[in-house]
Amino acid sequence: MPVALAKQAIDDSARSLALAPAELLAEAARFLARTLADGGTIFICGNGGSASQAQHLAAEFVGRFLMERPGLPAVALTTDSSILTAVGNDYGFEEVFARQVKALMRPGDVLWGLSTSGRSPNVLKAFQAAREAGGRCLMMCGAGPPPGLDLDLVIPAPVPDTPRIQEMHLLYGHTICQLVDHLLFDVPGETDRL
Repeated sequence: MPVALAKQAIDDSARSLALAPAELLAEAARFLARTLADGGTIFICGNGGSASQAQHLAAEFVGRFLMERPGLPAVALTTDSSILTAVGNDYGFEEVFARQVKALMRPGDVLWGLSTSGRSPNVLKAFQAAREAGGRCLMMCGAGPPPGLDLDLVIPAPVPDTPRIQEMHLLYGHTICQLVDHLLFDVPGETDRL
């Protein structure tokens, strides 16, 4: 029975990953590469497993992905326990990312929010704060965000199960990191055409 369940999980994951929207991932990479080329910073946030992915993606930009290159400015808003607990205590958990965005984001920066449901209140409030700060907004979610949310780009994972959504988000993030590196460092002058 465990082997059959494992095979089923692997098959489900493979079917989900095959739905990855290559065009949207390339668009997101151009969007982020242009931000970085213009001197902007990428801020990343999410809850639970998405918080871990936010940290992972920030590390890929600041450290390196597949190639040796200069570090790129990216900040996971999920990592400072003092900020998270102070803001959560003083203002409520819905403000833990928005308060950081208000303090740190500058016009032209990007907020990259991850939410498997597409409806995490603290991620949605962070997008609102990003807009107010003159930032731009990229969201990775499950089926889609609530209507009326002001986003530049949405990359959905059109599957019903949280584990499959998170696996798709990891593939999306890794693909975007690889494409950003390619656009900034493999193709001389490419950022001038983004």
